[in-house]
Order: sequence, then C-alpha cells, then structure tokens
Amino acid sequence: MRRKIPATHTLLCFEAAARHESYTRAAQELALTQSAVSRQVAALEEYLGQTLFQRTRHGVALTPRGQEYARQVSERLLALERDTLNAMSTQGTQGAVHLAAVATFATRWLIPRLPQLQAQHPDIVVHIETRTRPFMFADTGFDAALYAGTAEQVANWAGTESVLLLHEEVLPVCAPALLGGASALTPEAVAQLPLLQQSTRPFGWRQWFDAQGVAGEHALSGPRYELFSMTTAAAIHGLGVALVPRLLVGDELARGDLVVACDRALRDERAYYLVTPVRDDAPRALGLFREWLIAAASSHPPSHPPPSLAPAGAKEGA
Repeated sequence: MRRKIPATHTLLCFEAAARHESYTRAAQELALTQSAVSRQVAALEEYLGQTLFQRTRHGVALTPRGQEYARQVSERLLALERDTLNAMSTQGTQGAVHLAAVATFATRWLIPRLPQLQAQHPDIVVHIETRTRPFMFADTGFDAALYAGTAEQVANWAGTESVLLLHEEVLPVCAPALLGGASALTPEAVAQLPLLQQSTRPFGWRQWFDAQGVAGEHALSGPRYELFSMTTAAAIHGLGVALVPRLLVGDELARGDLVVACDRALRDERAYYLVTPVRDDAPRALGLFREWLIAAASSHPPSHPPPSLAPAGAKEGA
C-alpha cells in the first residue's frame, strides 16, 4: 500500500520556507527560484488540504497549523539526515553503536581507550552524544548510555538493564601553589581554602568533610560549575580546591598541573554504568562493544587506596 507521504523535495522547500518565513530566503538556501519554492508550498497545501502560510506585509508567516507541521517535519528531516550520515559513516560490516554519555567521562576515560576497541573490532563505529539524565530509549536513536548515578537511579530507569563498570572515588585536588609549600594538607586546612563546587553534586564537599569528621563550615560555599572539566580547569588556574574523581584527573596529576591537596579519597555513592534498553534484537555491534567495555573497565588500574584516617588535627606532610 502506497504511503501517504509528500515528496521529499516538497518537504525540504516547506521546511526551509518555514524556518526563514520567507520564500525568497528559502530559495536562496536551496538554489531554487522563489517561484519554485512557492509552487512546492502551494502543492503541499493542496495535498494536505490545509493552509500553512498566510501573506503578510513583509512576506509570509506560518499559520498555527503550519507551525505545528513545520516542527514535526523538521524533526523528521533531521532524523533522516542523521540516519543517512550514520549509514555513510559505517563502512564496516559489524555496524555502529550510538552511545549517550556523560561528557567528562566520555572525554577523559572512554575516548582515550577507543583505539583499543578499534584494534579489536575495526569494523565497529561508535557515535557519542552527551546526555546526563535518564531518558526513554524509544524516543531516541541511542543503543546504550554511559551513565553516572546511584544504584537506585539506575534501578529506576524504566525498560533498561545495566552493568556496573567503575566505582568512583573523589578526592581534593588543587594547583600546587595553593598548598603554600606543603606536600599535603589536613582536612581542617582544606576547609579553610576556597572550595570549588560541582552543581550536579551540591553536597559533595559536605559528604567529604563528614567522612573526615571535620565541621567544614563553608562546605556549601564557593563558585559552582556544571561539568567536572570546568571544575578541574578552575582548580588548575588556582581558583580553589576541587573535589573530583581520581580517574578523571590522572593526566593533570601526572603533569603536575594539579596535586592532591589531601589524600583522603571517598567512595562516592555514584558509579559509572552501561545502560541498555531491554530488547531481544540487540545489534551485534552493541554486544561486542559491551564485552569490550566491561573488559576495559575491569582492567582499569585500581584507585590508590586512601591512608588510614589520622586523628583530627594531625598534620599530613610538611
């Protein structure tokens, strides 16, 4: 049975005219004449039995029905373009994995390891987009998500299954100059320094000070940043002490851009998970990626264990 779908070039003309609310500018974008765009829009209106544009003193404007249809058409055309580009980029036989991921973990941990995946499975292509919160897989084109959250959050993500990849340990880091010549500080000394806050984890410092048995009167004070990459950059530039996962600042610590202000790591309640929708027809590429990712996480060097807690007020290093 023939589908009730207008011709693609007609929809492209309508989408451009709707976006610009101008037949002339749409024609310039599409390398057509203004009359050609006008004819395509008129043909679409006849096909739908709906008026999509109305004439104004300055040209044309979308009708309420035109606005709704333009939004829907734009979404479909973008999805079609994305699918086409994905098909063009997948030149191997095993396919692609469309991955949603928290930005800093993807940048600092996953992407540096992707050459290992490429060496094992050269025909797999991994596409990555940023997502920080749970979503409905059915409403997106994602095959899986790399998610940072609590076990409860993952368990409540409807229609999914998950595998724990890595636990997260956070510790205070700062620019070397902020230590004032000391090799390390006590938790009490850290509490007196400017604290850099992670807006997605507003009580991170409070939890760290509680674990050290320190009051930390300013635990909720200080500038807030949305991403760990921002918090890390602020710490490198001497704006304060950042409480960040050790696994995300390994390069900065190795280069000396950052130093550990107080080596009292705290296992955060959050961890990193691979989340996938429950389905019986998972793509072969996803299965291979999942196996590789679990192996890569299990071979990740363990975090340096925190030293035994010293009595409150004891000095750590000179």
